[in-house]
Amino acid sequence: MKKMITFAAVLLLAGCNAVDDKAATAKAGALDSEMAKFSYAIGLDVGRSLARIDEKLDMSAFNDGLMTSVEGTESKLSEEEVAEVKQAVFKRKQEAMIEKQNKLAIENKALGGKFLQENASAEGVQTTASGLQYKELSAGTGPKPTLDDTVKVNYEGKLLDDTVFDSSYKRGEPVTFPVTQVIEGWKEGLQLMPVGSKYRLFIPAALAYGEQGAGGVIGPNAVLVFDVELLSIEEDAADAAAE
Repeated sequence: MKKMITFAAVLLLAGCNAVDDKAATAKAGALDSEMAKFSYAIGLDVGRSLARIDEKLDMSAFNDGLMTSVEGTESKLSEEEVAEVKQAVFKRKQEAMIEKQNKLAIENKALGGKFLQENASAEGVQTTASGLQYKELSAGTGPKPTLDDTVKVNYEGKLLDDTVFDSSYKRGEPVTFPVTQVIEGWKEGLQLMPVGSKYRLFIPAALAYGEQGAGGVIGPNAVLVFDVELLSIEEDAADAAAE
């Protein structure tokens, strides 16, 4: 579990003797000295780390542990107890996350299957033997790429709820890559497209990111919809040098 907090910043405060008796009398929230600003910055760091924990903390106990660390007093928990309770909570959170992912995988599989079944009979949609579905949005007259080629494309990727998760159009720049270095649905779809054409690819999860999903945005068993514009097949550098 990657959400463990070490509170190195708190230990840094302790090492710098950040607990100053005079600070207790300072106006609350006043950032009128370098140390006040430094202390506030460390507080921000700790707070941001806490915000990443999807768990409601007992703030009284948290503050108690914080001051124990800063002041160097005896801990109420042994190191073994500290390790055990962290492991127990992280294990529980991990199990809950796995359960949530499994539930989402089942839901996405049913939703994606229903969509693809209905979409197969939509006007202009073609389905290949692999299950990839595509629709020509605009025709091209150039050659079709092979697995040996590098292509330049513009594209936009969406989930079935129309959430855009990636778009070269929004970045304002097309992307160049070897055909072999993309998901299976793209590999197959690109080889169907003449240069100059624009296709809409409906990619089953098995030809995309499968049960794992990707990037926290693409869930497990997610069907993906891409609008892909094939701009060119890039000339191989070695061939260009030989000419």
